[in-house]
Amino acid sequence: MPARDLRASDADRERVVELLREAHGDGRLTADEHAERVEGAYAARTLGELSGLTADLTPAEQQPIQIEHRPLVALFGTVRRGGRWVVPVSLPVSALFGTVEIDLREALLQRRHVVVRAAMLGGRLRLVVPEGVRVEFTGRSVLGSRDLRVRAPYADDAPVVEVSGVVVLGSVGARTPKRRRLWRVTRRRS
Repeated sequence: MPARDLRASDADRERVVELLREAHGDGRLTADEHAERVEGAYAARTLGELSGLTADLTPAEQQPIQIEHRPLVALFGTVRRGGRWVVPVSLPVSALFGTVEIDLREALLQRRHVVVRAAMLGGRLRLVVPEGVRVEFTGRSVLGSRDLRVRAPYADDAPVVEVSGVVVLGSVGARTPKRRRLWRVTRRRS
């Protein structure tokens, strides 16, 4: 199924409405346009319908929902992909003395097995994955390093992010963010 046809969640609708509020607040939308688009956002059923409401308000990389699948290329700099986006089955990534950061915590995986095809020369690939997602490195590394610090998934059928390709004089890293701790506040007894 194309990413545009995936069903939208209530959280997706709220992200779009928030961007519409900001656009109305700074004058990019009139009151009538704002009302019409907010109504369209709450009536939208698919991600494609939602993305059409904000396409003319921000650049593609700043959209509240990203459904376009462009390769990530970092040339002597840093490229980031995060937030709410649809991860294609195969994601091409390349870096020439640069860094590519991919945050999958809010992402929608199109399949349970996603392949990141890396071509790195002196570059770094950094993955942030939610708890319960397994990361496997099946590529070739020449004078490079890999550091996969993800928590083991609870089930055998957990989603898998496979990193394949070639890494020369570079690194591949993956991590699961630390769990939040709830601090107890205790009162002193007098």
